[in-house]
Amino acid sequence: MNENMVRKLSTKEIHKYNKKRTKNSLFHETVVILDNIRSMHNVGSFFRTSDAFGIKKIYLCGLTPKPPRPEISKSALGAEEFVSWHSSDNTLSVIKELKLIGYLIIGIEQTTESVLLHQYKLETSNKYALIFGNEVHGIQDDVLKECDITVEIPQFGDKHSFNVSVSYGIVAYAFFEKFSI
Repeated sequence: MNENMVRKLSTKEIHKYNKKRTKNSLFHETVVILDNIRSMHNVGSFFRTSDAFGIKKIYLCGLTPKPPRPEISKSALGAEEFVSWHSSDNTLSVIKELKLIGYLIIGIEQTTESVLLHQYKLETSNKYALIFGNEVHGIQDDVLKECDITVEIPQFGDKHSFNVSVSYGIVAYAFFEKFSI
């Protein structure tokens, strides 16, 4: 890398380059379901990551806070204005609606049956709904029963835990990469 030639792109340049990119895969039909996420900062991070990857929609379920809230905007940096979202008191009703229109429901959770993220094989013809659960308790048990599959991020440390918005970033990139192959 030539040190004299390298420079950071300006915000305007980044925006220009991003607008030239096309959403040409079914990855951009992917939706995200937040099941009782408590932290407004985590919700804001979900919006920001969803905007970056071109995710179709976020479902804010149960006690998950919804915009407009300054705490969400602080992390989202305005992405909540560009990502479609819907609020529902009932996660199960959202899952039922999505299944009716052909979505495969994937719980991001550590279970006895979960598949490791890097081993999960996507069918690029499917539409996917990714469910992320509460920061402490994970996905509700009754919601977990409605998942078609559970996928987990391999971990090797002692805590066996990521922040939920960090998990989303990892999973979103992995799914994007799998759709791009």
